[in-house]
Amino acid sequence: MKLGLHYWNYSTPSESARIAPTLAATARIAEQAGLSSFTVMDHYFQMEAMASVDEPMLEGYTTLGYLAGRTERMTLGLLVTGVMYRYPGLLAKIVTTLDVLSGGRARLGIGASWYEREQWGLGVPVVPVGERFERLEETLRICLQMWGEDNGPFHGRHYQLAETLCVPAPVSRPHPPIMIGGGGERKTLRLVARYADACNVFGTTPTEVARKFEVLREHCADEGRDYDSIEKTVLVTRPALADIDAFVADVADYGALGATEVQTMPDRHPAEFAEQLAEQVLPRLSALG
Repeated sequence: MKLGLHYWNYSTPSESARIAPTLAATARIAEQAGLSSFTVMDHYFQMEAMASVDEPMLEGYTTLGYLAGRTERMTLGLLVTGVMYRYPGLLAKIVTTLDVLSGGRARLGIGASWYEREQWGLGVPVVPVGERFERLEETLRICLQMWGEDNGPFHGRHYQLAETLCVPAPVSRPHPPIMIGGGGERKTLRLVARYADACNVFGTTPTEVARKFEVLREHCADEGRDYDSIEKTVLVTRPALADIDAFVADVADYGALGATEVQTMPDRHPAEFAEQLAEQVLPRLSALG
């Protein structure tokens, strides 16, 4: 079972000058411990459900570029890119840039976006949910075209590209892995079955995750896709260090359902969290196989 760290909070410490060294130290500890991935959020305001909206928040891909220069092995990505925040052609170039500069360690995590307060606040177009999913599907198609052999135009309902040139090509082959985040059963998981290399669902309970994976299996059957070819990942909502036995038990259950990677979120100083994760949790997960 692979373990990733999802760095969602820049408030410890909150002083601007200390954010970068704390982020770098946390990533260094996580990589040395053997964590498989390091992800950050694609938000511009802190999520109100998690903390105060005016707490520090960094732009995601700039942050990943910083981390690419300070790590060597971990996969880097957003959990997940909001589809409304970047034109698809530019997004493909941004992820390609990260992949090239990190030596092939980029992963495109993407979803339909939802946080309207930051969109209204910063002038990002706010469109109906159905349109967001239409744009998400077109974005996936554009990225795949730009990472393929076809440099020609793309004509969609929402996006029109005269040419889909992407030079240099990504280091990853055939392209940076695409992970679609979310557990929406009618649209999100259908897009996973159609386009993605991986899914990411919230690990609220093993029963709920089992339900999401079964729905994904059904969509794969409808799409003629091999269900086992899709990597299943779970963002575990239970704090890893608050009750280690319960966390490990949950991870074991997710593994039995077919998940191969789980992500956990710091609930204290992030560098200290990474150290304690390495000492107290990783050995237990390694024993799971």
